[in-house]
Amino acid sequence: MENMVNRLILEAEERKEELIDLLKNLIRFETPSPPARNTREAQNFIASFLEESGFTIDQWDVYPGDPNVVGTKKGSAPASHKSLIINGHIDVAAIEEGENWTTAPFQPEVRDGFVTGRGAADMKGGLAGALFAIKLLSESGIDLPGDLIFQSVIGEEVGEAGTLQCCERGYSADFAVVVDTSDLHIQGQGGVITGWITVKSPTSHHDAVRRNMIHAGGGLSGASAIEKMMVIIQGLQDLERFWAVTKQYPGFPPGSNTINPAVIKGGRHPAFIADECRLWITVHFYPDETYESAAKEVEDHILEVAKSDIWLRDHPPSFRWGGTSMIEDEGEIFPSLEVNPEHPGVKALSSSHAVMSGLNAVIDVSPTVTDGGWLGNAGIPAVIYGPGDLHNAHSVNERVSIDQLVRFTGVLVNFIYEWTHTKKEEK
Repeated sequence: MENMVNRLILEAEERKEELIDLLKNLIRFETPSPPARNTREAQNFIASFLEESGFTIDQWDVYPGDPNVVGTKKGSAPASHKSLIINGHIDVAAIEEGENWTTAPFQPEVRDGFVTGRGAADMKGGLAGALFAIKLLSESGIDLPGDLIFQSVIGEEVGEAGTLQCCERGYSADFAVVVDTSDLHIQGQGGVITGWITVKSPTSHHDAVRRNMIHAGGGLSGASAIEKMMVIIQGLQDLERFWAVTKQYPGFPPGSNTINPAVIKGGRHPAFIADECRLWITVHFYPDETYESAAKEVEDHILEVAKSDIWLRDHPPSFRWGGTSMIEDEGEIFPSLEVNPEHPGVKALSSSHAVMSGLNAVIDVSPTVTDGGWLGNAGIPAVIYGPGDLHNAHSVNERVSIDQLVRFTGVLVNFIYEWTHTKKEEK
């Protein structure tokens, strides 16, 4: 059987034109998010592809026009052998007006050893390689004792976490590989949570009484919510600097745990003193932290800052954390993901990588975030491992190396076979 697997790895190279055509087909489906609500045709294509390889399909709308697809191929001996989830997102980054592409973003081009098109690196390359690996294994008739689950999800680009719904729907496995952009590194990640901080005055005032509000003896106790938000922002900067010198995590440069004051909305009209101001922040935290703990640290610190201000002491800010969509409710969460190099799944994937590349796998952390954190948050050991690099993700003339795509496909052929043939530990 080992000879058969080796043959399939060679076949990935011999049939690379089919692999390239599969990636080109995926790129042609225009699935930018935002605007989103445009993935149904692409997901139907993937569902049909999986059905042809013997998978049972579960497809449901996360939002109208944006369905998740989960294909399951039951193993021949699932009670005694390890199961695997392969996960990837079908949505791609938005195209901004005026971007200077050498080709139409959704008309892929093959040139100089690369496939160019929106999503080539992030992450339709990963989806194509994983699907083609499944096709090769299916056509060979190789028996897989453990269950194989393929998740094509929506919404990752805007924090809509189609992967979270897969977890809530009950899908689980002994290990998961998120085939997102990692340059074939095996990665964990930090996390992200967004939040709104609101400063609100219980009263409204005409701007003609500002003198009474800010001068001694004016007789009016009040404040501009915009000016009080400046106190909050200063407090956030102080906390960010404190984190930079008191926290660290291997693989991250110091100070990667940032607090970004990204958007501010305040006031109603020049004739009014601002009675409300809202600040949208993005908080990055390390793999050994949770989004709940990061949010609580920010909230506790800012409430202490408010106590030091005469007006904010009596009118403390309020907080709204996270959300299920940057489009629908202006909020998102990406849980962090720690990778244990000693986990059997990580070791098996590292071994498969070495078989294909002749080099030891690099195990590190991604400087960005993926849906992998939702799998880890659900108790599923997971890693990020996919073709493409972050310099190309979201970029004009986004592209992925064909050689790397073929190598990735071979790694997955080997890993899927090895992992689903791994026996579960005796209880």
